[in-house]
Amino acid sequence: MKLYLDTSLVVTALVKEPSSAAIVEWLEQQSSHRFVISDWVVAEFSAALSVKLRSNRLHAEAQERALAKLADLMTSEFECLPVAREHFRQAAAFCNRSFVGLRAGDALHLAIAASSTLKLCTRDRLQAEAGAGLGVLTEFVPSLP
Repeated sequence: MKLYLDTSLVVTALVKEPSSAAIVEWLEQQSSHRFVISDWVVAEFSAALSVKLRSNRLHAEAQERALAKLADLMTSEFECLPVAREHFRQAAAFCNRSFVGLRAGDALHLAIAASSTLKLCTRDRLQAEAGAGLGVLTEFVPSLP
């Protein structure tokens, strides 16, 4: 099975955070699966690192290492899907269901995963629950083992 990793998992795996070890361990346990990200993950990853850098929660050297590691993983371990117009339209449809309470970026991840019949894996419990309610295969990955 292919697993779509959302940005929360990728950031935690590649930037030292309190829950990084648990997330890396979870990823290692999924070694029989193929990992998939999207161009949206790449954009959000860069934005997240920039926020950490500006708020002094990350040094420039750590940012460079994380960006290089992601680039390396994209050539070796991660399949990277393009984001298309239909993904944005599906994300909008997900957001239009006001009872779900999705943010646009989270809805876009769900739309990308759904369009390729992938399981979306995330550290965001609300996103996982919303996705499941919309018929998208999701898995909440807790920070603690």
